[in-house]
Amino acid sequence: MAGGIGSRFWPLSRTARPKQFLDILGTGKSLLQHTVQRFMNICPVENIFIVSNKEYESIIKEQLPDFSDFQIMLEPLRKNTAPCIAYANYRIKQVNTNANIIVAPSDHIILNEKEFIKKVIQGLKFVSENDALLTLGIKPGRPETGYGYIQGMKKPVKKGMPDLMKVKTFTEKPDLSLAKAFLRSGDFYWNSGLFIWSLKTIQDSFNTHLAEVASLFNELETGLSPDSEAVAIGSAYNESRNISIDYGIMEKAENVYVLSADFGWSDLGTWSSLYDHHEKDENNNTISGKSIMIYDSKGCILNAPDQKVVVVQGLKDYIVVDSEKVLLICRKKDEQSIKQIVNDVKMRRGEEYI
Repeated sequence: MAGGIGSRFWPLSRTARPKQFLDILGTGKSLLQHTVQRFMNICPVENIFIVSNKEYESIIKEQLPDFSDFQIMLEPLRKNTAPCIAYANYRIKQVNTNANIIVAPSDHIILNEKEFIKKVIQGLKFVSENDALLTLGIKPGRPETGYGYIQGMKKPVKKGMPDLMKVKTFTEKPDLSLAKAFLRSGDFYWNSGLFIWSLKTIQDSFNTHLAEVASLFNELETGLSPDSEAVAIGSAYNESRNISIDYGIMEKAENVYVLSADFGWSDLGTWSSLYDHHEKDENNNTISGKSIMIYDSKGCILNAPDQKVVVVQGLKDYIVVDSEKVLLICRKKDEQSIKQIVNDVKMRRGEEYI
């Protein structure tokens, strides 16, 4: 899934080029390219499909030149993750009606890829043998309020897989006191947004819990010309609900399981999450930009174009991001307000700054 706009990474992430297409880690590759490379260790490249908004078609083809048009699925509208997955099911069904599938966001960090691959292969084997909707739950290392949580039942469900549990509850982003209680209990895991299931199981789940969305995509004809298919997909998206797979199916279904994991995961949803994974100087500043000069400052996140001279003096725990038409200066502790700031800028200054 590569269609999000990454507003919490504004102003570096913009609607025209959101974070999944950026080299945020300074490796020479975008987050999307890292994600694709990761899955090439699990399945053939022709089995990897990208679902994104149609406005990103040229960026995707530029970054993934070996991908065919069949592998790049373009959404006409943003309708959240359930229609996105229904669209992917429609396309995968044309290739293999017995497929096992992993759904992955394109903008996450995974530091221990060997452990990640091990867990994915375990998960794929489980769903190939069971009528199960499986999610990967991350063992929490702190009382994070920016993630959703999954509570697993303590009794393992399969011999030889002690980390596999039936899901008891889903909880959206909790407040700090509740997040601390989750951490103490040991029963809760971060919701990674990584899902594994068979095509048959997820289609049955759509038919049961999101029948009105399922029908829009089940009725699509196969073998259409690209132009005819685009029209049909456009019609399906126009009529579809805007709803997440979590709310539409995962929180309602009975056959939901969590496989707990610890492979150095981050959804890279905020500047602070990038700070956690970025190299720091002797004063715990992270610096992205060749012409940044910093004095008497600690714990800051600094990002500017290489050709722009930026001088920072006397700041502690601030985010400073200079990006084309926008300069953001914000306290790290207040970064959750960036989404509201983006809305305010959009209202007062217009779309060109978003």
